[in-house]
Amino acid sequence: MSKIHVSYNQIHSMIKETVDSLHLNEDFQPDIMVAIGGGGFIPARILRTFLKKRNNKNISIQAIGLSLYEDLEIWKAAHKDDEPITQEPEVIKTQWLNFDSSETSLIGRNILIVDEVDDTRRTLAYAVRELTKDLELESEKLRAQGKEVPETKIGVFVLHNKLKEKREQLPDEIMNGRYFACKQMPDQWLVYPWDALDIEDHTEKSRDNTY
Repeated sequence: MSKIHVSYNQIHSMIKETVDSLHLNEDFQPDIMVAIGGGGFIPARILRTFLKKRNNKNISIQAIGLSLYEDLEIWKAAHKDDEPITQEPEVIKTQWLNFDSSETSLIGRNILIVDEVDDTRRTLAYAVRELTKDLELESEKLRAQGKEVPETKIGVFVLHNKLKEKREQLPDEIMNGRYFACKQMPDQWLVYPWDALDIEDHTEKSRDNTY
């Protein structure tokens, strides 16, 4: 599989063009981002530059950590020798939001989950599913207190969406107007600048992009 090197400048331009062309500020209007580590951190910070402030404040960026055991040997090593393996590798939470703080309450917000690439879609689907569960729990608490529960919307933003069969799917309400991908591309090997050992060489190779 051929490698595609993507530079910081290209990512910066991609994000700006996508915010403008897909009308993020006018239509979805995110007021909080949830960056999936570690690929979503830098795109989220660049993205914030192009998002309009809400209530005269920059868009908040929260971080979650998810690990996907794609390698079967790593998956086996994480289980006891006598434990039968009856399911395929899974996504593991390594860092999550603290919903005990009013600063991280997501109820009534327009939440934008940010990652670098939509590959198998397993990590993104897991993040949406777990956030939805937390939102439902928060909503139940508010209803029990006799309070009104404002609408909460979840969207997804990625630098690249690989056009391939996905292992999982995202809810229709996300795919129909709340899914934002800077580039649609074939299933190719992407090399991002934050993984480069020699950034000058990486940037030079990025000039050969043909996707």
